[in-house]
Amino acid sequence: MFPNQLNSTLAYDIAKAMMDGFNRHYRLFRTESARAKHRFEVADWHGQQRGQRERIEFYDLRVTECSNRLEREFKAAEQTQETWQQIKLHYIGLLVDHHQPELAETFFNSITTQILHRSYFQNDFIFVRPAVSTEYIENDEEAKRPTYWSYYPDNKDLSPVLLNMVRDFDLATPFHNLERDIENVSRVINDRLVGVKVHANFQIQVLSSLFYRNKGAYLVGKIVNGFVETPFALPILHLDQNKSKNPDLKQLVIDAMLIGEDDMHALFSFARAYFMVDMEIPSAYIQFLRSMMPRKPRNELYNALGLQKQGKTLFYRDFLHHLRHSTDQFRIAPGIKGMVMLVFDLPSFPYVFKVIKDYFPPPKETTRELIKSKYLLVKQHDRVGRMADTLEYSEVGFPRDRFSDELIEELKKFVPSQLEISDRNGDGKMEVIIKHIYIERRMIPLNIYMQEAFDVGFADPTPGSAAEKALQQVEKGVIEYGNAIKDLVAANIFPGDMLWKNFGVTRHGKVVFYDYDEIEYVTDCNFRKVPEPRNEEDEMSGEIWYTVGPHDVFPETFGPFLLGNPTVRKYFMQHHADLLEASYWQEQKDRIAQGQVFDVFPYDEERRFAH
Repeated sequence: MFPNQLNSTLAYDIAKAMMDGFNRHYRLFRTESARAKHRFEVADWHGQQRGQRERIEFYDLRVTECSNRLEREFKAAEQTQETWQQIKLHYIGLLVDHHQPELAETFFNSITTQILHRSYFQNDFIFVRPAVSTEYIENDEEAKRPTYWSYYPDNKDLSPVLLNMVRDFDLATPFHNLERDIENVSRVINDRLVGVKVHANFQIQVLSSLFYRNKGAYLVGKIVNGFVETPFALPILHLDQNKSKNPDLKQLVIDAMLIGEDDMHALFSFARAYFMVDMEIPSAYIQFLRSMMPRKPRNELYNALGLQKQGKTLFYRDFLHHLRHSTDQFRIAPGIKGMVMLVFDLPSFPYVFKVIKDYFPPPKETTRELIKSKYLLVKQHDRVGRMADTLEYSEVGFPRDRFSDELIEELKKFVPSQLEISDRNGDGKMEVIIKHIYIERRMIPLNIYMQEAFDVGFADPTPGSAAEKALQQVEKGVIEYGNAIKDLVAANIFPGDMLWKNFGVTRHGKVVFYDYDEIEYVTDCNFRKVPEPRNEEDEMSGEIWYTVGPHDVFPETFGPFLLGNPTVRKYFMQHHADLLEASYWQEQKDRIAQGQVFDVFPYDEERRFAH
C-alpha cells in the first residue's frame, strides 16, 4: 500500500542519492564507450580489450559505492516500509524526462535488494515492471546528434550519399580508398534492388554512433524502401599493413557489406563480446535494432551493447512471463551429464540452467571459486563468436510444482548446498530456490548433432539421399568444430576439455563452446610433442614414461579421444590435421605472446571486399 502523500524529506534525499549514483555510473560507462573511437583510430587493440573488460566491472562497483553512501549518510537499511515506499515514488518522479529510465530502474532494484533483506523487500519497493515508458525519448535540442541519421539517395547513383554517410562519422584515420569501397557497397545494394520497385520513400537510416568491438568498427543501419526495411552493417577495419605501400601509415577500409537479418544475428550473436557504443538514449538504439532484428530478444540486444544488467532484468521478466503462460516441467537436460555442472531446462523455454556441483569425481581437480573465475574470464573476454554468454543469478526461486521429482532428487544429490525448498514468501506456494546459477542459450550438443547423422547411416550416399545429407552433416560438424577451436586459439583461449559434448550447434549452424571449467590462456600452456620411447619397454608400456607438467599439453594425443569414428577422422584430417601438431599450437602461442591480436570476423571470408 503506497502512502497518500510524499511527506518525507529523508525519502527524497535517499532517492536523489540513488539517482546521483546511477547518473555517475552511466556517465562513466558512456565515457569509456566513447574512448573506443580513439583507440580504434590509433589501432590500440590491447587498450580496446582492456576497456571492454574494465567496463563490465563498472556496474557492481557503482552499486557498492552507492549502497555504502546510503548506509553511511542515511542508515538506509534501518528505514521503515513507509519510507521505502516513498523513496520509490520520489525516484519515479526523478525519472521524468530522464534519458535512461529503464537502466535507472534496474540500478534502483540493485541498490534496494543489496540493502534490504530478502524477507523485507517486497514488490512495492522495487520495479517489477517498468514505471516509465522508454517510447519516443528524444535527445535535447542542444545535443550533438540524434539517435540516427537519414539519407535520401538518388536511386540511380547511391555513391554520393554513401560517401557523405561514412564521412559524417568523422574518423580521424584516413581511408585507403573510400571511393572504391563505396562502389563495392553500392554494387551490393543495387544487386539487392534488381527487379524491385524503388518507392518515393527510399532512404538509408544509420545509427549515429559506430559500434566498436575487437579490431573493427561497424556502421549499422537499414535501407528503407516503402514498407520494406533491409538491415545492413559496414565493417570498417584497418588496412592490412602488408598490403599498404606505406606500412607506417594507418589507413581504413570498408571490409564487407553485411545485409539482411541473418547477417545481423551473426553480428549481434550471444557468443560475441559486447560492443562499445556511445549512446545518450540506449532504449532508442534498442528500438532501432529491434526493427532490424524483430526475432532477437531485447535482453540479448541490451547485453550486446554492454548493458548486461539491464539484459538480466529483461530476461528475468521474460522468464517469469513465460512461466505464467506455460505448464511443462523443468527436467534434467538431454545429453551426457557433466562432472562439474548439473544442467536442467524447461522444454518450452530456449535456455538451459547450470548449477555448479558440490563435489567433483576424479580426475576433476577444481573448486567452486575456480569455476566461477573461469566463467568471469569468459564474460570479460572476446568470445569471438565461439563461447556462449552466460547470465549469472543468485537466490533464484522456481515454482516447486514445475520441477519433476527426478530433477529434485538430482538437485538433492549433487547440489544440496545450493538448494532450498520452502514457502519463502509465506503465501503457501512452495519454491525451489537455487542460491547460484548460470543461464545460457540452449543449443544442440555437438555429439547429439553428430549422432543424428550416424543414426541415418552413410550406406549408398547417392545425390539427394538421406545418407548423403548425413555425410554432409558430419563434415559440416567437423569443419565447424575445428574452426571453433582455431577461433578460440586466436583469442588466446585453450578449451581444455575438447570433447564433442562440450560444444553446441546454434540454430544458424555455428558451433559454440560452452564448458568453461578447464579453459586456460594459450599463453599459459606448454605445447609439447610426445617424446620418442627410450627403449622397447617404454614403447610397449601402457603407462606414460615421460614427465608431464601441470600446464603441459600434447596435441597429438587428442586423436584417440576425439577421432574414434573413421568418417569423423577422415574429415578432421582433411580440414584440421594441424590441430594434432604441437607446432601449430606453439606458433599461435608465440604470435599472441608477441602482442598480435588476431582478426576473427563475424562473417565468412568470401564476403570480404578485395583491397
